[in-house]
Amino acid sequence: MAIVITLGIYINQGLKPLDSEISTALLAIFKFWFVLSWSFALLIILFRSLKYIFNKCIGSYKFNLLTCPKEDKKEQTREIIVNIGYGDLLKVWRKWFMLIIWIVAAQMILALVIMKLFSSYENIFDWFNIYLLYIFILIAGYFSFIALNIKCKKVRITKC
Repeated sequence: MAIVITLGIYINQGLKPLDSEISTALLAIFKFWFVLSWSFALLIILFRSLKYIFNKCIGSYKFNLLTCPKEDKKEQTREIIVNIGYGDLLKVWRKWFMLIIWIVAAQMILALVIMKLFSSYENIFDWFNIYLLYIFILIAGYFSFIALNIKCKKVRITKC
């Protein structure tokens, strides 16, 4: 997507001959749009992968999505939704995504405290980079599934 946008801008500006100034500008445009398109694609991938997680038995366990009982019937129990669609998963995805954000934030605060206490780094920009953020996201993704089962009333883990 970033390549298409960069080429579109280059073509729109008249396909001027590539010199160092124009190639530097095109590279800056590509870097800007790459970050935005990567972030957008990551959100879509997270949303699409959630349906797979609910419809697949992984390690003899499966996430089940439950229906919400009506307010007027107190004795009604929650039932498992068998055919899960993307519309059913929208609220669950928002909770899962917010859990990941909060867990990553907690990890960053904890890492900042540990770095202040046990290292010579002065601020967060000395040690924090994108690779560490990916590690934090992976760890948060693991713990978010555990927390999602506890926090979200519509999700249960069952044996399959």
